[in-house]
Amino acid sequence: MSPSASAPPSSPSNGTLLQVVCLCAAWCGTCKDYATTFARIEQEYPQCQFRWIDIEDEADLVDDFEVENFPTIVVIRDGSVRFAGTLLPHAETLKRLLQNHCQTLAERAISDEQTQLLGRRILAKW
Repeated sequence: MSPSASAPPSSPSNGTLLQVVCLCAAWCGTCKDYATTFARIEQEYPQCQFRWIDIEDEADLVDDFEVENFPTIVVIRDGSVRFAGTLLPHAETLKRLLQNHCQTLAERAISDEQTQLLGRRILAKW
């Protein structure tokens, strides 16, 4: 792997901050293993804010949002959810997602209202 492939991207030119949320559960073995990976990626991407949410401990945040599998990652920018979905629990998968969202400011917000409500609840309690 080349050094540029592993280096975190620079902050978006307009200073837009990404909030990166992992929805997991304490009882989930995959989540327990992924917590270390998520924390490591947080250290590599200081231009992003990271939050770990246990969907049972903070059920009020998740509400009606359907978590189909773990880990589920939510990326919020400019107050709108730009990505919400299950990722393979590998560091490189999350890094690619973050690189895409840090370097590309043009992607549209997700149109699903339940997903946007989830983002607003998370941001309100951030």
